[in-house]
Amino acid sequence: MPPRTGTSARTGKFRAATIAAVLALGASLLATAPHAGAAEPDPVPVNDYCQGQCDDILPPGENGNATLVDILGNKAFGTHPAHSDDQLDRYDGLVAGHTGLTDQKLTDFFNDASFGVPKGQVESVTSPRDDVTITRDKVSGVPHIKGTTRYGTEFGAGFAAGQDRLWLMDLFRHIGRGQLTSFAGGALANQGLEQQFWPQAPYTEADLQAQVEYIRTHEGPRGAQAMADAQAYVDGINSYRDKSKKGRYFPGEYVLTGKIDAITNVGEIKPFELTDLISIASVVGGQFGGGGGGEVQAALSLLSAQQKYGVAEGTKVWESFRQRNDPEAVLTVHDGTSFPYANKPDKAVGTALPDPGSVTTEPIIYDRTGSAGTDAKAPVKAPAQLKKAQGIYDDGVIPEGSLPGSGSGAQKRGMSNALLVSGKSTASGNPIAVFGPQTGYFAPQLMMLQEIQGPGISARGVSFAGVGMYIQMGRGQDYAWSATSAGQDITDTYTVELCEPDGSAPTRNSTHYLDHGDCTAMEKLERTNSWSPTVADSTAKGSYRMQVWRTGYGVVTHRATVDGKPVAYTSLRTTYRHEADSIIGFQMLNDPSYVTDAASFQQAASNIDYAFNWFYADSRTAAYYNSGMNPVRPPGVDPSLPIKAEKAYEWKGYDPAANTAEYTPFAEHPHSSGQDYYVSWNNKQAEGYASAGFGLSAVHRADLLDERVSKLVEEGGVTRASLTRAMADAALTDLRGEQLLPELLKVIRSQPVTDPELNAVVQQLDSWRAAGAQRKESSPGSHAYTYADAVRIMDAWWPKLIDAEFKPGLGDDLYGALTANLATDESPAASHGPSGAHSGSAFQYGWWGFADKDLRQVLGQPVKGPLARTYCGNGDLSSCRAALLSSLKQAAAAPAAEVYPADDTCKAGEQWCTDSIIHRALGGIGQKAIHWQNRPTYQQVVEFPAHR
Repeated sequence: MPPRTGTSARTGKFRAATIAAVLALGASLLATAPHAGAAEPDPVPVNDYCQGQCDDILPPGENGNATLVDILGNKAFGTHPAHSDDQLDRYDGLVAGHTGLTDQKLTDFFNDASFGVPKGQVESVTSPRDDVTITRDKVSGVPHIKGTTRYGTEFGAGFAAGQDRLWLMDLFRHIGRGQLTSFAGGALANQGLEQQFWPQAPYTEADLQAQVEYIRTHEGPRGAQAMADAQAYVDGINSYRDKSKKGRYFPGEYVLTGKIDAITNVGEIKPFELTDLISIASVVGGQFGGGGGGEVQAALSLLSAQQKYGVAEGTKVWESFRQRNDPEAVLTVHDGTSFPYANKPDKAVGTALPDPGSVTTEPIIYDRTGSAGTDAKAPVKAPAQLKKAQGIYDDGVIPEGSLPGSGSGAQKRGMSNALLVSGKSTASGNPIAVFGPQTGYFAPQLMMLQEIQGPGISARGVSFAGVGMYIQMGRGQDYAWSATSAGQDITDTYTVELCEPDGSAPTRNSTHYLDHGDCTAMEKLERTNSWSPTVADSTAKGSYRMQVWRTGYGVVTHRATVDGKPVAYTSLRTTYRHEADSIIGFQMLNDPSYVTDAASFQQAASNIDYAFNWFYADSRTAAYYNSGMNPVRPPGVDPSLPIKAEKAYEWKGYDPAANTAEYTPFAEHPHSSGQDYYVSWNNKQAEGYASAGFGLSAVHRADLLDERVSKLVEEGGVTRASLTRAMADAALTDLRGEQLLPELLKVIRSQPVTDPELNAVVQQLDSWRAAGAQRKESSPGSHAYTYADAVRIMDAWWPKLIDAEFKPGLGDDLYGALTANLATDESPAASHGPSGAHSGSAFQYGWWGFADKDLRQVLGQPVKGPLARTYCGNGDLSSCRAALLSSLKQAAAAPAAEVYPADDTCKAGEQWCTDSIIHRALGGIGQKAIHWQNRPTYQQVVEFPAHR
């Protein structure tokens, strides 16, 4: 069968040099699959109503598999397999190119996302079965899968997934099962990753199989079809797995991690199973489609506020920071429609706050041996020819913090953005959308581009690798759709009272709990992992056992006492045991006979159980729907705090065996059709729809979109290019500089700045603000920002000014508790951001909303939903000004080397490099750094001129 990872044709010298370098390993190492024939098949007619006005992009490139030869070539000479990096420069080029962008120039920066492959553009054709073809185009190598039977179509999708993402899928099925270290090595980051993911979705093999059967037997004909499609998809993956192993063109990472011997080919790539798809779905859905949780930490900050101010005043102060329904928050549905959900009850019942000082986090790791919990290395003696690839996973297959919500101290983050304008404000009269998921930057990406055409399926777009039976975000024949993480509250914390079966007094370590009055044993779930050093990961031999306790109210996360009684806090989310049920909604979105208009799209999206904001555009309507299994809670229950595990306070209709309950109906989810415009950047959805955590306040990064798009709509005549320019402009803008700096300068300039040096600093900041507060190169390739010093000052100042503004009034304890709920900063240079350093996504959560309200309160300006107290200078303008100036003076003196410390890519003081986006290598192929953009990873620009 043809290879997915053909060798780069950049130079003949590379091929010769690589062969010489690996010759000692034997000729078998060099085996690659035969190239596919490039004969062009007769095109299968497919209706495409976009007429060349649909574009997309997914850097760095479609090809995510690399043979050992490819990996060694990349490490030795910097070469790349074909189509592994050919979308990177176009994505990066929009930074400089967006200002002069026209509709005609869009394909300079995006792929043509039309259906099919034009004659003359066919690079290869593969037929893994007689009833399906996989055609790859010359420009980007995207697979265009066309089947004459349903089984063949899905088999082809699985085969293409194997071609493009075999190693990545293998990684993620092991991450989901909590077996990453045993599979890929014991690097400290690998240990941390499985310790963070597995406790969120711990399953036995029986649990995973039960979820397969649930879909097959509880979702009607569509459920049965979905599992048949999934089986065909798995069969396709396994077909490629088998052929690539026998043909010796499998991913080289299997050799470097000791799974397969390069010379003898002895070893195994384990077959994929349907349960692997459930495991992968638990990682993807849990990270990008979760919402809620964190109620224990919220309770701790509430207790701290009550301790400082007393119960009544402390609660008032805490609620003003919690901002469940900030009237100044930017909204996606901004026409005044309200969708009440998860709000603060007038009189709460069933709340179970811990006794002060009693909370401890439930331990996960036991029985450590060797390098467990350490970064101890014991490099193996690698053949000379593999030296260039030695240690590629010493920092983990996924470096710590690279996945959204992972890493030390990380909070679960939603990402992605969307801009849509209805036809009444566009030049053509048709809606326009620029939207996509912001899922971090990896090489290869977590998602893959594909087109699937077959009976009942007609779509092009992206799917997460390993669950790509259907397109998850993309376009159909006459419509397109995308999503942003919504994050509404679908996870609650319950408080189970502990007991002992013999009636003796329980302790906080007890492993039985009261379930409706019965002393019931918790279920112990365990995973024992061990590892030894390999060429790829030099981590010394080690092992440990992971353990969690599962109850009828979810998995134990903390222990404490409440009113002196020992309790365990548990986490229960509605999608637990239902990780892949959303497959029904995706199946509908891919079905051209189902989605025919905005209303049918919304119905399809309502079948997706995870918390997402879904957006839609066809030639007539732009629309929106918020999906998620929102549980119906009893009146008076406060979902923002721990809840007593008693029948009266459970979700309505709750069945612990199946983890099912009653859910809020379609009409109660935020939705809209035909609004003048929509923006989303993980902001508040609508009035009354309470935020699940801290940070949806008066200033949010979605303001960067809202202000730009509302201005375009007011002017009218919006085009694809003008809406893309608005997105790209926001993607380069520092939220603090645009939204907060004007108020900061008003406070500072309330009196003349008499210190000449400090006044010059203020002038620098003001000049940067007036120029747009952007973090942008002075010229393409300069690797230096136009306003580099102003950016440095802001980066140094922000954490200092927040400390100076709030810490004196709140006190150390309460300030520390609140910053544990919401970090103060998330600049591009902040390694504590949602995906660690070099992750692109920035300014999602921080104290900008708090600072905005507080400064306006100091200035005497009107504030809706004010903070309960004024903190800067204790409300005195002169004292506030002095605090800001003092912190600014400290920041201005901070050298660049201090503000931007060195990391494994950048030297100390390298500002542009520190901000830059780096595609974290999940395999053996690395990529160059590119200019920072706060932008979707996969992005579509669409405008349909016609409809069926």
